[in-house]
Formats: sequence, structure tokens, C-alpha cells
Amino acid sequence: MASTRSSLFLLLSTLTLLHQPPLSAANLHQTTSLFRSQPNFGPTSLLLISAADDDTPPTTFFEVTKPIPLPNTKPCSHLLLHHDFAFTYGQPPVLADYKPPSHCPSHKFSTIVLEWTAACKGRQFDRIFGVWLGGVEILRSCTAEPRAAGIVWTVKKDITRYSSLLATNQTLAVYLGNVVDSTYTGVYHVNLTFHFYPAEEEIGFGYGELDSGFGFGSGSGSGADLILPISRNPPLNNGYWFEIENSTDVESKEFEIPQNTYRAVLEVYVSFHENDEFWFGNFPNEYIAANNLSGYAGNGPFREVVVSLDDLVIGAVWPFTVIYTGGVNPLLWRPITGIGSFDLPSYDIEITPLLGEILDGKNHKLSFGVTNAINVWYVDANLHLWLDKKSEKTQGRLLEYIHSPILLSTLSNFTGFDGLFVTNVTRSIILSGFVNSSRGVVKTKSRQGFEYSNTMVLGNDGNLQILNQVINFNGSVDTKMPPSSSSVRSDKSIKRFSIYLHSDNIEKGNGSYDSVANVTLGIDEKRSKISDSGILYTTRLRNLQNAEGSMLVKGNLVVSGLGSTQQEYRYTGDKSCYFRNVSSSNYTILHDDESGICGHRGLWPSFPRRSYLGSTLNGENKMLI
Repeated sequence: MASTRSSLFLLLSTLTLLHQPPLSAANLHQTTSLFRSQPNFGPTSLLLISAADDDTPPTTFFEVTKPIPLPNTKPCSHLLLHHDFAFTYGQPPVLADYKPPSHCPSHKFSTIVLEWTAACKGRQFDRIFGVWLGGVEILRSCTAEPRAAGIVWTVKKDITRYSSLLATNQTLAVYLGNVVDSTYTGVYHVNLTFHFYPAEEEIGFGYGELDSGFGFGSGSGSGADLILPISRNPPLNNGYWFEIENSTDVESKEFEIPQNTYRAVLEVYVSFHENDEFWFGNFPNEYIAANNLSGYAGNGPFREVVVSLDDLVIGAVWPFTVIYTGGVNPLLWRPITGIGSFDLPSYDIEITPLLGEILDGKNHKLSFGVTNAINVWYVDANLHLWLDKKSEKTQGRLLEYIHSPILLSTLSNFTGFDGLFVTNVTRSIILSGFVNSSRGVVKTKSRQGFEYSNTMVLGNDGNLQILNQVINFNGSVDTKMPPSSSSVRSDKSIKRFSIYLHSDNIEKGNGSYDSVANVTLGIDEKRSKISDSGILYTTRLRNLQNAEGSMLVKGNLVVSGLGSTQQEYRYTGDKSCYFRNVSSSNYTILHDDESGICGHRGLWPSFPRRSYLGSTLNGENKMLI
């Protein structure tokens, strides 16, 4: 018991206490907390380090997600990197040579998996990091925050879509900006391994033999023939990502595509840090000005990543609100981390209708900006290209371009530090065009529809913040295939990202106060592929997570704290299902129910329902499950 308590106090001594919204340090710069100074973790906290028992086993951290489907074959595994990330902030990425595996009995792989394993002990902040192969980003993630007895964690990601890249020699780059000194002692010990799974039969793709059809799905058989990095060029003393520091900052890169390209998809990676780490809880500028505040994150709670081709807006990303492992209250994410924190999502934009604009053998420019941004956003992209092996040149034309600028409405009603703020935003982008290749004329139409709502309440003289935010996305890609223009295939994606946050500082007397927080995160997603003959497949995901915790602060020191998390992950597909309901409190797993059986019901968690109430987008109800 003494060991557990001392470890808890050590953990708490590493916290950067937030107000509204709470803060973490997934970067090296810290935002001033609202209305409250930061706790001073001084010598008393340092004395607790020696109190931890040496024989306490390390804690295993994890993010709840669906296991990667694997063939019943033995993988060829290739350890690419073993490195200890100590003081690496502001230094070049760690590099390693990658060569396609030559020791495998078969070179026809159906699945390729990246495995990141790491261990850390001591005291350290969470750190954002990225992994690139030939300048193409294949993983963005956040480290876990360690404890005195140590922690371990593993991230596994299906990287089969990058198969063409993995077929040739490349340079692997990893940037993890860490600081180690007398206070922050945690060194991240990392192994990075690729696992190549041969196909069960000779139906997988071999190097240079990737799918040449019009597969608009992901995974085996549909990987691009060429992937171009839309990222910064080395040498660098940081990651390969672009850094977008304000709302007028636009970062660009020129590129040229092969003239026999017949399909193009832009994959965008996004993460947010420093003053915009909690952008969804940022205050309107008029509130900050009226209360004569300084040093507080502003520009309101709406953000979007805008993607342009030759200065023409072609797509947008309204990102999921990833909370890093030190965010809100770090005790919430131990050992169950926040949704997306270990494997930040990337976002695909179908730009095939635009190929007619760039199939001219000339350089073109992709650009990225962030609406209302303050420092800092990390953004880069990968351009996936499918090539017509039977033709030296394809032709195309843009037939339709409808770009509806964002429609923004706001309501601000406040007196002093207390008030109500409502923000609603919509946007749509439609692209239509055709490509003429050896397969005939194929018409493609892509649609992006967005709807955003954020309601924020401030009370208790500004110490209380309650926010409820929902992002709805309705996307589709329709293709009219030869020989008949009436032969249509449609890929549809409907998503809802939601967050509910309630945080307050409650005075307890004698110079102490409770900092309490409740966070609910949710992803609802439905994907389907439909053809003339009917529905080809449908998948549904509902991932809900509720975390609540408190910290008692006295004399600017954290005295004690609690954190608990409950999560339910439910995935259903035509061929597989996965269910997990897991809960924890202060490093201890309380309940864990897992099943791969379709129809497994389990128990729905008793989460706050505000973020999950049905909403509409273009008149269609978006309650998916």
C-alpha cells in the first residue's frame, strides 16, 4: 500500500495543473492556465521519488482499438530501430536505413504491421512524435507519461496501404523531441519493428504487382502504386511536418505527378499543440478583451485545416479532439489512454476529379492553412497515386467545382467571467471530373459535408467550464465505370466526433482547492460501399470513453488525486466484429470484457449523453447506432 501511494504522489508531482481548458505538455511549450497559477512541484515532490519500491513492476499502458486482421501465416519481422530518446528536442530526427526484407520465403504479403514498443521510468511529460519513410508519414503518436516504477506500451498499426513505398530502399526517420534534466528524468527506450505477413494463398500482392483496378477501399489489393511526401525536406532539427503558427500562416510544397496517373488520394496528418492544444475550449476574443485577460488562448473554439491545390480550396479536415496522455488530468489516462492518442488518425481527401488540372507534366502546389489557428499545428500529407501500367499518358478534366465557404454563426452572452457561448459552422466541397485511361473514361464525384456545433458555459467566476462539441462529417465518392456510364459505385462515410468536458476549481479553505474534471469522448462512424447490384459491405464503429478525476491542491502543491476511465468499443462488419468494455481507476483495471463474436451485447456505459444526442446534417439524422 505504501508503494502504491508513493507512486501516486510521484505521478502527481509531474502534473502541470490546468484550469479551463486543462493543459498538458505534448510539446515543450506550456500555456498559462486560466485564472490560476501553476502548482510548484518542489523538493517535497522530489523526495517521493526514492519512496517507490524497486520491485514494483512497470505499468502497461494501452489504447483501446480493434485488433488488426492477420492471415494465418508466420510473419517475417524486421527490427528497424532501437534507440533511447533522451535529450532530443531541437535535434535532427533519428535515421535508419530501410531495405525490403530479403529473408522472407515469400514476397507476396497480404498485411504489413508497424509495431512501436517503448519503455520509460522516472518523470517526464508526454511528447508528440512521428515516423516517416522516405518523407512519407506512416505514424503520428504521443508518448505515455511514466511513473517511478516504469511504464511500457505498444502501438500496432496496419501500414499495408504503404506497400509500394515498402517495396524499395528508403530512409526511416523518427522525431521525438524529449528533454532530460535533473527534474525530467524519463528516457524513452524504443524498438520499431515491421512485420510482413505472407498471404495464405498466392493471392496477395507482390512488390510491383499492386492492384490495378478501381479499388476505392483500403488494405490488401488497393494500395497506391506511388506515394509522394507532402512534407518538409531534410535536413531538419524537428519533425518533417509543417508548423502552422497562426490563422494567416500557409505552408506549401510543390510536386509533380506521373502523366499516367488515374486516381489520387491525399492523406492528411494533423495534430495541435501549445496554445491550440485545447482549441475546442478556447475563448472568444471579445471575452478575453472585455475581461482584460492576457496570456490566454483565444480565437474561439472552431478550427479547420484547409487544403488547397494551386491556391484553389479542394478539401478540409475538421479533426477529432485527441487528448494527449497528459491532458486535462493525467490520472485519467493511466493505463487506458485517450482515443487516438497512441495512433492519431489521418484524413483522406479524394482528389481524382482534379487530375485533369495536374496531368500536364508541370510542378503544382499543395498548401495547408488552419482557420483561426494560434500556435501551433503540425500538418503534413501523403499523396497516394494509382498508375495506368498500360498507358504512358492519361487525360482528365474537372467538370464541376462547388466550394461553399464556411457559414459561421456565434452567440456570446456573458457578464464578467461567467457566460454562454455558442458556435455553429457548416461547409461543403464538391468535386467532379473524369479520367480517360486504358480502362476507358471513368467519372468521379467526391463530396465533403461538414457540420459543427460548440456550446460553452463559464461559471463560478470563471472557474467552471462546461463545453459540448459535435462535428458531423458526411463524405462520399461516386464512380461511373465503363463500359456503361450507368454503372456506378459509391463509397460513403458518415462520422461524428464528440466531446463533452466539465471542469471546475472548488475552494476548500486553508489555501486549498479541488480541481475536478469529467471528459467524454466519442467517435461514431459508418462506412459503406454500394454498387448497382446492392450493398457490397458496411462497417460501423462506436467508440465511447468517459473519464473523471480530481486533484487536491494546497499551497501550490498537488496533495492527492484520483482518476478513473471507462470505455466501450464496438465494431461490426460483414466479415468480423469486435467488442471491448474496459474500466480502470488509478492504474488498476477494474473490468475488462472483450469479444470477437458478432452480436455480443455487453453493457453500455452510463456516459453523459449530451454529446451523443442525434443531430442532423443536410436533413439526415446522424444517430448511427
